[in-house]
Amino acid sequence: MEHHNKLNNWQDITVLLVYFAAVLAVGLWSMRSSKRGNVKGYFLASRTMPWVAVGASLFSSNIGSEHFIGLAGAGASTGIAMILFEWSPVFLILLLGWYFIPVYISSGVYTLPEYMEKRLGGNKIRIYISILFLVLAVVTKLAVNMFAGGLFIQMATGWNMYMSVIILLAVTGFYTILGGLKAVMYTDTFQAVVLTLGALLLFGIAFSRVGSLENLEQLYMNATATIQVANSSCGLPKKDAFHVFLDPVNGEQPWPGLLVCSSLGCVAYWCCDQVIVQRSLAAKSLSHAKGGSVMAAGLKLLPLFLMILPGMISRVLFPDEVACADPDECMRICDNSVGCSNIAYPKLVLELLPNGLRGFMMAVVLSAVMSSLTSIFNSSSTLFTMDLWRRFRPRSTQRELLIVGRVFILFMCVLSIVWLPLIKSSQGGQLFAYLNMVLASLMAPAGPAFLMAIFWKRTTEIGVIGGLLITHVCGMVRLVLEFAFPAPPCGQPETRPAIIYNFHFLYFGLFNVFLAFLAIGVISLLTRPRTDEELQHVTWWTRVMVPNTTTEEKDEEHGTVDNNDINLKPVKDEAVNNTTIGGKYVSDEETCQDDQISIIANERTCLVKFTSFLFGEPELGREITTMSLRQKQIFMTERKEYKWLLDASAVFMIAVVMFLAGYFA
Repeated sequence: MEHHNKLNNWQDITVLLVYFAAVLAVGLWSMRSSKRGNVKGYFLASRTMPWVAVGASLFSSNIGSEHFIGLAGAGASTGIAMILFEWSPVFLILLLGWYFIPVYISSGVYTLPEYMEKRLGGNKIRIYISILFLVLAVVTKLAVNMFAGGLFIQMATGWNMYMSVIILLAVTGFYTILGGLKAVMYTDTFQAVVLTLGALLLFGIAFSRVGSLENLEQLYMNATATIQVANSSCGLPKKDAFHVFLDPVNGEQPWPGLLVCSSLGCVAYWCCDQVIVQRSLAAKSLSHAKGGSVMAAGLKLLPLFLMILPGMISRVLFPDEVACADPDECMRICDNSVGCSNIAYPKLVLELLPNGLRGFMMAVVLSAVMSSLTSIFNSSSTLFTMDLWRRFRPRSTQRELLIVGRVFILFMCVLSIVWLPLIKSSQGGQLFAYLNMVLASLMAPAGPAFLMAIFWKRTTEIGVIGGLLITHVCGMVRLVLEFAFPAPPCGQPETRPAIIYNFHFLYFGLFNVFLAFLAIGVISLLTRPRTDEELQHVTWWTRVMVPNTTTEEKDEEHGTVDNNDINLKPVKDEAVNNTTIGGKYVSDEETCQDDQISIIANERTCLVKFTSFLFGEPELGREITTMSLRQKQIFMTERKEYKWLLDASAVFMIAVVMFLAGYFA
């Protein structure tokens, strides 16, 4: 593999080390102040996160290195059409804050499979969805992120891919395993700032090389490698590279499929996926959750400038490497005979930036990798612990659940290393396309299932399971075909079955989403629905409402209700017989549990102090606290002026997306 400017000077290495130290410092600082000794503190950050942390964490959990490598690569090889996967979700992120979060909070759940169990009344669906989301976390998010991050480190330092990945996992695993969601969200916020500033800086430097958008368009259309495959259009720039909506029949990303897959097909990712939703569930109040949604939606407008255009500029500046067309030549440049568009972004970083700044940009990409990894780790261990482990051991203590959650993170680290080789070979070396192909086949149908569960009271468990099974069988068949018959190298005759190359994976995704709606609807109508009593608090129509009396607002003006932090112990459910104790709040001083802890505290050894710093103060007992009705109402209460401001901001975001899509159509 060819390497030029590696990171082997002291400025870059110093910057990188300072950056890693800063991330660990933020992680440790947030551990100091978080309640990690109980399940709510470890998995939901005790529901105390402000909107800035929610928004930044939503954005950086989503933007992983697969965006820097994959989106920039898509820009270099096919143009800007893939940006719809970044712009359409603006609607979905707002949908999450305005429509989904009120229902999730109202039902009082920790995880989304748990929500489906409460809504549909059976535990089969909970196990099905938990396993589905865990498999998807490994197959799409984890492995892809690590592959992309490893590729970057490998290009920059010349280390082996596996070595690079193991080092990444060591640093991120450390504060995720110990610190829980609060540590993850605060480090995410720090990393979102670094990521956005660094990527904008590189965009500025790269853009100054081409001058203007018109210049870029002309230069891009002529950016081809010197060594070409004879008599073929391989490696030549696409004519429609600067348009978002491509030809519905012959386009590389046909627009009807792209539009449905990036909107309806991504409902599952943005509104029903533990990794994303857990961020919003940790907000202080509904206003903070909505504010986080608006902030994340605003940040999602940036990837055109942060990733896609830099990828196109990279092709203009280094056509021989980034746009290589000859398989042997590509193999020499980037170890991948299919094409080298994946190296577009790392190439810019390593070639354009001076010493020191190059180390900073490496830190940016690593922070994208790390923030995504930590989010996936924390959310997957939440799913496994709360949905699957508690099913096997319903009487497990809080301490046991926390240990299981941490061990599971270690297990995921190992699993993701094993999965790496499979990704390298798939989908023409285009990482982003691999990701979207798997999502269109397996994840997309979960969106309709959640939409119908929340908005249509008639939905039944058998309907959802039946619909998901039908669509997942179709999706699996399609994926097996895709992996069994990879696309032939450019210029070679087509050898795949007609169903694959004539039925674009985006059209397949569109088909799968509508099939899910249809199947769930039909099967639900044929099965017995749940009664109105059973649907209390679990659909949009039966959610917990804020009482319309003005006492709440009066209380708030007098400062008696603190919207941010309710330091009352909620009513507890005894795990043994599920009866509610006393039916009233118990203040901290009254619980004998705390007396026990204080007696123990006086006799603590250094070792005990150290372990409780690492893992949080243990809370005795088995109870997992749930929100009371009053707490839910306080969470939902919005002040009029904030509500108005948030609604206006949401409408503004939607208008901006419409304008951008029209401008680049």
